[in-house]
Amino acid sequence: MSIHTDFDSLDHDPLVIAGKEYSSRLIIGTGKYESYQQNAEALAASGAEIVTVAMRRVNLSDPDQPMLVDYIDPKQVTYLPNTAGCFTGEDAVRTLRLAREAGGWDLVKLEVLGDKKTLYPNMVETLKAARLLLDDGFQVMVYCSDDPIMAKELEEMGCCAIMPLAAPIGSGLGVQNPVNIRLIVEQTKVPVIVDAGVGTASDAAIAMELGCDGVLMNTAIAEAKDPVLMARAMRHGVLAGRQAYKAGRMAKRKYADPSSPLAGMI
Repeated sequence: MSIHTDFDSLDHDPLVIAGKEYSSRLIIGTGKYESYQQNAEALAASGAEIVTVAMRRVNLSDPDQPMLVDYIDPKQVTYLPNTAGCFTGEDAVRTLRLAREAGGWDLVKLEVLGDKKTLYPNMVETLKAARLLLDDGFQVMVYCSDDPIMAKELEEMGCCAIMPLAAPIGSGLGVQNPVNIRLIVEQTKVPVIVDAGVGTASDAAIAMELGCDGVLMNTAIAEAKDPVLMARAMRHGVLAGRQAYKAGRMAKRKYADPSSPLAGMI
């Protein structure tokens, strides 16, 4: 499988996480696809260079079953182990320690869920787990609420990326609280990556237009009628949003403003 980096960008504009540069600002998941083959095809179409791997759900070690590594090469793509399905800090820490033993991964995504209905992050447990992981030498990207105070606490603690939700995981509702997302972006020096809730390419573009450094998604691509085509659309949505943010949008006005000057008209 070949990885297609995005050559449509106007200049060198890498996403830097824990000291490593990535050409793509899109991160995709490895769950809910019909097959690992479809997942690999969507990855290639998306241009993403990082994939999240739910350690409790993805087969990385049983040779008698299809294995993700046979379709997505961890030497070409950064595997980002995550703690999907963990509801306590202790469980999340244990899961990532096992992941490091299995694959040597130090860059990880921490998520500690509060309940099965909303899948909102339990921030008390998240803070506790983040401290333990950082003390243990992990580079921690962390799924969190869209609360600027919590986001700042995680950054000051040493997390290498802050990942506020746009909307509940798997909801496809898009960015529900743009004010808070923008506040988090303005105060944060490490990458801010919107995680959860994106449903279509325009949602990804909106997140990027707010100044986010990247977008992570899984369900929006995996549950599309054509996941590969949606992955390609997300690639363009992220790029368009990033370029629009860098370009600086025009000011909003209450009244019309003619495109051509009225003075000197015949």
